Amino acid sequence: MSTGGTNSGGVNSVTVTGLSLAPVKAMRVVAVDEIDLGPLGARGNRTFCVIDDRGRMVNGKTVASLQTVLAVYDAEAGELGLVFADGTEVRAALAYGDTVPIRFFAHESGARELRGPWSEALSAQLGRPLRLVQPEIGVDRGRKGVASLVSLGSLRRLAQEAGEETVDPRRFRMLIEIDGVPAHAEDGWVGRRVRVGGALLAMHGHVGRCLVTSRDPLTGQVTLPTLDLLRGYRREVTSTEPLPFGIHGEVLEPGRVRVGDTVALVDG
Repeated sequence: MSTGGTNSGGVNSVTVTGLSLAPVKAMRVVAVDEIDLGPLGARGNRTFCVIDDRGRMVNGKTVASLQTVLAVYDAEAGELGLVFADGTEVRAALAYGDTVPIRFFAHESGARELRGPWSEALSAQLGRPLRLVQPEIGVDRGRKGVASLVSLGSLRRLAQEAGEETVDPRRFRMLIEIDGVPAHAEDGWVGRRVRVGGALLAMHGHVGRCLVTSRDPLTGQVTLPTLDLLRGYRREVTSTEPLPFGIHGEVLEPGRVRVGDTVALVDG
């Protein structure tokens, strides 16, 4: 079954061109060569999140400078480091306190609070009381949305609309980037199953966009009118969420995904 991309010999050539993780939700995304995908998402991705003094999860919309913080997480060693924009770094072995109630968007759940230098450093660096916690799952849409995907064709189209040579894909904080399909071809994959490397995904919806995408992924400053651009040519698109850019889904079969792996729609 064709996914919309072929080489000169007529053979499907849709491939993974990029993979990105953020060990702490809303902090800087980092390119990696491979990921292990399971029911809770990619190992080491959004393992932790930041909450305020009222237990509400905070992200780039409320604390833009979170995007300037680089989290370095070694799951095997059980160690987490945070590197701040001024070069300050805190690193320690993971230790946990009590389970605390948090509000994750509109949902209430529990999370284990981390004991160590991270919360104090975050509060001092970002100028407000913040705590680092580990929720059961750190993605916005739960298990149904642990795997997100966008095509380079879509990014090229947005760059064209913006009159720019390129648009940094890190603005969109997507797990998987692919190439070999036309712009926004992935929209048509919602409701279907997709084999990505060693993992099988069921794509459930479109990713509606917010103001975070207008911020530079390194500085947190607003540098691109992303929402205006999407309204200009995507406002009338039929989608599960408004102003869609990319899609999300769940992991039906866990597996390893590497840059260069094949991507293919699965019949049935």
